[in-house]
Amino acid sequence: MRALILLAGLLALGGCDREKDGGSQAAPAATRSAGLDRSQAGKPGPGINFRDPEGEGASLADFGGRPLLVNLWATWCAPCVKELPTLAALAERPGAPQVLALSQDLGEQAKVAAFLAEKKIALEAYQDAEMAMSSAQGATILPTTVLYGSDGKEIWRYTGDLDWTGAEAAKLLQEAR
Repeated sequence: MRALILLAGLLALGGCDREKDGGSQAAPAATRSAGLDRSQAGKPGPGINFRDPEGEGASLADFGGRPLLVNLWATWCAPCVKELPTLAALAERPGAPQVLALSQDLGEQAKVAAFLAEKKIALEAYQDAEMAMSSAQGATILPTTVLYGSDGKEIWRYTGDLDWTGAEAAKLLQEAR
């Protein structure tokens, strides 16, 4: 039930960052938040459980020891899908933070894996079908991407899509420690 309420909230707030696409359903300026946000810096990552590519339980703690870039996305979100190839390219770069693309799709995890395979996106199919991570992060727009340091604490978050192989992202990712 909580996941359905969160999904309704995401859609009502112009989820998927429709403003960039010129959509007429963008959220009012008072509720919209896009771009870089450092207000949660220093906060530990939530202890939320989600599914790994094999369907087993996983959490952010499983990625400890190195900086981690967590991208909350969904197959139905056009800006999310647009940026996924750049996240996959970033994940292949030496010295880049670990990349966790965490699908917020409801339903079967196999659909997420099939979607990534069909689009030829070389990312593993992690899924949070209850959207517990979005809820814990207060994410009201997808995509939302959070950078955690090797200590597991948030450095910044970026709301909306970004070319993760571009100059703006490179500058932000220099803060990974």
